[in-house]
Amino acid sequence: MELKIDFNEPVKVSLSEQTVTVSKGDKSESKTFRCKNVNFSLDGNSLVLKGINSKKRTTSIMKTVRKQIANLVLGLDKGYEYNLRVVFSHFPINLQVSGKFVIINNFGGEKKPRKAKIIGENTKVDIKGKEITVTGSNSEHVGQTAANLEKATKIKNKDLRVFQDSIYLLGKGLMQKGKDGA
Repeated sequence: MELKIDFNEPVKVSLSEQTVTVSKGDKSESKTFRCKNVNFSLDGNSLVLKGINSKKRTTSIMKTVRKQIANLVLGLDKGYEYNLRVVFSHFPINLQVSGKFVIINNFGGEKKPRKAKIIGENTKVDIKGKEITVTGSNSEHVGQTAANLEKATKIKNKDLRVFQDSIYLLGKGLMQKGKDGA
């Protein structure tokens, strides 16, 4: 089976073994695929996926690869955004971005700060009061960064009905454009 992915003019695609790099303007994203039953090749500005057999599993892997590449292109066009909120009732939680980590101070009155890793080069974390916004052009990196924030503030060995201090996901989706389209 063969699947062809065509790219519009402003989007350029390059291939290095099983690493696909999609670029538009000055932004680029790449993803390495580790699928043994799919061969990748370039045909002009199109990417051709060729399965080594016509089994159902190979077809589903090819369609998954096609969707992941489409998500990379969509991320370069619009970007992804996750909105989170800091909730505390017992001890005020302080957050700050330090390099590739978000430092969480005073969580549950703890003296030692907790850390949440920011995944990817293009992922940005903005903290304004109790609101956290994670933005970027790769949906996997943005989603994993938001999950790292939630996981870092997980309550253990306490009654979750009483101790609800944590960081919670409010919403996710494509980045909202302004009224002027910028």
